Amino acid sequence: MNVFELAKIEERELAPGFFARMVHSGNMTFTYWRIVEGSALPAHSHPHEQVVNLLEGTFELTVNGESRALVPGNDVVVVPPNAPHSGRAVTDCRILDVFYPIREDYR
Repeated sequence: MNVFELAKIEERELAPGFFARMVHSGNMTFTYWRIVEGSALPAHSHPHEQVVNLLEGTFELTVNGESRALVPGNDVVVVPPNAPHSGRAVTDCRILDVFYPIREDYR
């Protein structure tokens, strides 16, 4: 059994106010974000499919020009490969992003 203890994984600030702990399986990257209220991620894209799961807080996500304030425990967003997307933490947030294939740049 391959068990990862999140508390023992070093948290890295990948963008201002966006702190992440990463777990990599054989094919996917799981990124556990702690995001500070007011922090914004500029529009970007990548070749990975991304599934966004808001766990806590209010986060406004924009994908392909369409924006939505996500509801924790209810909204799951699939971001297609190469789709432009951005986001802003309306409150302090926790998000789990799943990427396929592995984000080598997150190792």
